[in-house]
Amino acid sequence: MRISKEKAADNRTALIRAASKLFRERGIDGVGVAEISKEAGLTHGALYAHFRSKEELALEALSYGLDQANSRMYSATSNGMPDLSRFLDRYLALETRDDYGDRCAMAASASEIGRQDKAISARFAEGYMVMVRAFERQIAQNEPGSDALGRAMVVVATMIGSLAVARGAAKGNPAVSEQVLQAARRHLDELMLEPAPSRVDDRPAA
Repeated sequence: MRISKEKAADNRTALIRAASKLFRERGIDGVGVAEISKEAGLTHGALYAHFRSKEELALEALSYGLDQANSRMYSATSNGMPDLSRFLDRYLALETRDDYGDRCAMAASASEIGRQDKAISARFAEGYMVMVRAFERQIAQNEPGSDALGRAMVVVATMIGSLAVARGAAKGNPAVSEQVLQAARRHLDELMLEPAPSRVDDRPAA
């Protein structure tokens, strides 16, 4: 039975959202097409009607996750620019650490992207640079003539890496996990050339 173009578009979106959530929770290689189809409330046939392979779906799912991150980054603005301090507060929060399925796709997949195909790697790099450019503009505004691009690349890499480390340590050593987020947040202010606000003590746990 033929379905309308609108329904077909809805089904495609449902598959992308389901795949994005599951890939962030369990990794691209840890989820099969059957599970994605079930999560979306559809069949194998519906999935392959829209995507020629799991890799093609993974690319779309990663793109969806990166678009979500960019939307969060621009959800609050100051003087026409994204409020990056507020964004960092939210990114390096315990809530973000514990929510795999609806948070940063780069932090969730960074360790496995290198094992995926070239198209997925290129999309990851593109998403990374979108964030970098936002921070680069802010840093250049804070201190004209500084190495804004280099600092911005370190800021975004530190964000992603710190969240990944905090997640890795969360179950075995929650105190270390929290400290990673706190220390990263404080030092990112320094990289952005902004005064660091007062924060919870981030001395090493005993």
